[in-house]
Amino acid sequence: MTATADTLRATTPPGPGGRPGGRAVTVRVGPVSARFRWRSVVVPVVALAVVVLLAAVGLGRGDYPIGTVDVLRTLVGAGTDAHRFVVLELRAPRTLVGVLVGLALGTAGALFQTFARNPLASPDVLGITQGASVGAVAAIVLGGGGSAGALLDGLGVPLAALLGALVWGALLFVLAWRSGLDGFRLVLVGIALWTTGTALTDWLLTRAEIYDAAAAYVWITGSLNARTWDQATQLAVALAVLLPLALAAGRVLGVLQFGDDTARGLGVRLARAQAAVVVVAVLLVAAAVAAAGPIAFVALVVPQIAVRLTGGSRPPLLASGLLGAALVTAADLLTRTVLPEALPVGILTAAVGAPYLLWLLVRGRRTPA
Repeated sequence: MTATADTLRATTPPGPGGRPGGRAVTVRVGPVSARFRWRSVVVPVVALAVVVLLAAVGLGRGDYPIGTVDVLRTLVGAGTDAHRFVVLELRAPRTLVGVLVGLALGTAGALFQTFARNPLASPDVLGITQGASVGAVAAIVLGGGGSAGALLDGLGVPLAALLGALVWGALLFVLAWRSGLDGFRLVLVGIALWTTGTALTDWLLTRAEIYDAAAAYVWITGSLNARTWDQATQLAVALAVLLPLALAAGRVLGVLQFGDDTARGLGVRLARAQAAVVVVAVLLVAAAVAAAGPIAFVALVVPQIAVRLTGGSRPPLLASGLLGAALVTAADLLTRTVLPEALPVGILTAAVGAPYLLWLLVRGRRTPA
């Protein structure tokens, strides 16, 4: 294929705040054409390379150190038996779960923020991760006590967390629905659900024995400790279904961001499209928190980083997911190698995300009406 003046056309679409979004190119081959910005391709590729590098470095760190080159050789089947056991059996499940959790949370955050047209719309603010915390803490604290406690104990913490996230997501959908979903109403309802979930979690912790409370607290901060291949496999299967659905919603999201009337005028079945986007986002969050707990602020921070790196008008789904994977993997690596003791990864992501949330609020106050 040759690129000529007839087949390539460069433009500069606006990005956030009216800034140029980077050179865009339209490639036409016969009746088929595609338009993309170079930055929208470069950023995901670089993010993927960073994820691979961070994962390789993390797989080599521990009581039995392995060089990064040896880790890469082991991953392609050329390592020694000792390296294969340490890398593939002991360390790979934790790293893979971290990558997949970051991928799910980053993509879900981009879906929510694009749909609500609000950078504060994330699973943390909307209360979905808090609903997962209610389910997990209830399973830990009430397990074995009475019929309800026995049921929760039988479900296990991951399934109870999944159930809690799905229940809170259903409440968010039902309470925010008024002949469709409005982004502003979605955020307000989500904040109310977040407050309710926080209160229920605190109440359950006050009833817990000291050892149960300690275990529950570790879980609700978000941790990758003791992850297994079972959890990694279950999460991978869930994402194999949900990520294609999320990426398929990208075209609809591009229309929804221009408003309900415009979307209807372009032939979008608004209620069905809105429901599909929210359901996919909720399921992504539920799968992630069931695997590793509510790792805070990843879904809030990375979509806004992605939209600034790509220069687009809305958070890109693929770049947000890969940057989320990079953030979780980097945070896990830092907690295990730099900090004096191995902390839950959610503590470090919260340390990054909380100042960013404050910055968003201060920036919003300074924006002229």
